[in-house]
Amino acid sequence: MPTQHPSDSVVLTTRTTTRLLDDLCHSDNAQAWEGFDARYRPILTAFARRLGFSGEDAAELAQQTLVEFASAYSQGRYQRGQGRLSSWLIGIASNVGSGLRRRAARGRMVNTGDELPDDAWGDERRLQDAWDRERERAIIINALATLRETSRMQANTLLAFELFAIRGVPAEEVAVQCGISVDAVYVIKNRLTGRLREIVQELTVVYDEGG
Repeated sequence: MPTQHPSDSVVLTTRTTTRLLDDLCHSDNAQAWEGFDARYRPILTAFARRLGFSGEDAAELAQQTLVEFASAYSQGRYQRGQGRLSSWLIGIASNVGSGLRRRAARGRMVNTGDELPDDAWGDERRLQDAWDRERERAIIINALATLRETSRMQANTLLAFELFAIRGVPAEEVAVQCGISVDAVYVIKNRLTGRLREIVQELTVVYDEGG
């Protein structure tokens, strides 16, 4: 497995889905598979949690789904013109989840308070909506990572932004923790919010399955 540097992860994060899929055609392209895994494993895991799986089962569902997709893709069974990638992954995940749900019925399902009801499993639109919500969360997480990796700002500046703008920590507490003034906290928020919004927009295009 090739060693990744911070700049490498940014490149993988900003590679379009279409480009990733094209690169996967080369069976020896380990970096492309790593990029695909890094992009979709978190979404699959969160998607499974939303459907009511425990953390352990959600991780297993994501792993099995990725393995089955890799096998199907290498055999040419996935055709982009026949449907969205997310629909294909959701279909595989649903099949994998059927077996896990039978096992979960013996006591391993957990109630997170945010999962879809059982009848949602037969509703493709509701499953797609659940997937889209987790994809949006993944984009935000990756946007923050990209901001951290590409910004030339000091660490306490980025920390102040995350604490105040993302986590909702009061400005006074952020100022004390980061060793800056309260006014500086608001300035940082105004300055970086625009940049984060730009990155989110860029990644939304990148994650689009039409490339």
